[in-house]
Amino acid sequence: MNTVQTAHARPHLSSSLSFLLAGATGLTVAALYYSQPTLGVLAGDLHASPREIGWIPTLTQLGYALGLLLLAPLGDRFDRRNIILLKAVILCAALLLTGFAPGLPVLLVASLLVGLFATVAQDIVPAAATLAPPEERGKAVGTVMTGLLMGILLSRVVSGFVAETAGWRAMFVAAAASVAVLAVVLAKGLPRFAPTTSKPYPELLKSLVHLWGEYPKLRQAALAQSLLALGFSAFWSTLAVMLHEAPFHLGSGAAGAFGLAGAAGALAAPFAGRLADRHGPEWVLRIACAIAVVSFAAMLLMPLLPVQAQLVLLALATVGFDLGVQASLISHQSIVYGIAPEARSRLNAVLMTCMFIGMATGGLLGAQVLASWGWIGVTLLATVSAGGALLVRLRSGK
Repeated sequence: MNTVQTAHARPHLSSSLSFLLAGATGLTVAALYYSQPTLGVLAGDLHASPREIGWIPTLTQLGYALGLLLLAPLGDRFDRRNIILLKAVILCAALLLTGFAPGLPVLLVASLLVGLFATVAQDIVPAAATLAPPEERGKAVGTVMTGLLMGILLSRVVSGFVAETAGWRAMFVAAAASVAVLAVVLAKGLPRFAPTTSKPYPELLKSLVHLWGEYPKLRQAALAQSLLALGFSAFWSTLAVMLHEAPFHLGSGAAGAFGLAGAAGALAAPFAGRLADRHGPEWVLRIACAIAVVSFAAMLLMPLLPVQAQLVLLALATVGFDLGVQASLISHQSIVYGIAPEARSRLNAVLMTCMFIGMATGGLLGAQVLASWGWIGVTLLATVSAGGALLVRLRSGK
């Protein structure tokens, strides 16, 4: 039987359940980013160098990529409700381990585990699409994706504030408690899902390779989004360390506040869907990638400006590149979901795995570049990677 098992005769997604799923997606994906505004404080507390502390966001993003590749396909094979609840419980434990980590080695292991099981967010998105009737599916996915984007960006604001007032460990303990409460609410409100395939696990993984080889549009989308993600992650994983040093000497709260600027850009990104309907996703993608390139490149002018003007430019650039990156993601998903509707979960797994490989690479390279060439090196890295994404989209139309 390949239909969703609910209390109704047909798939049903109420407004309350839709907003619950959006909140759950945002709350779980936020676990990936709580560490970023606190990296400057973490480096001092753990007596770690910028290169060493850079492994925290790198392993978190790498764990997410591995979780997407190895765990996301299970949603087609087993009851997605059980997978969501199990991942939420393990994510809670990983966040607690992070909060009580005695040193950097344990913290690095915990960061990898947080990434692996924060992929519960990517089980919730297809759950919403499955529960919604066909005529409301786009609206449902859009609502949940808005929750995801806000979770990504506002997590930095919350983390920076909590770390500034109560310490970075308190942030992770509070995050664990919030996920525990979420798991209880989801256990009561989430219906069961019937598996859509009986393929053994190895065959599910093999099908990912088949999809990659068969569809050029998937490869183009994955490459372009991973390049954008590289620059995005290089920026966010080094921002707190940069602001902690001269000439700014700002704490984790200030670094987290830049998440508000990013949120402003992300809130505008869902309108990319309407533009894609009118002009086609390829047109939107080229504009979005160009905005990201210009925004990253603008930060190369920072050394020429007074300190206050540098912060203003930094905030404006953050709005711009977040808008570009998130609009690109929505447009790429629009393309990918249209390739093979019967394999949407696996297509999404491929796209998001590549994206978070880009995130992990950006976190690692960003830390190394910041240590060797400073903030100008980071902004140049982000500009070049976004330029590569724009080139991919320009060539895809030929």
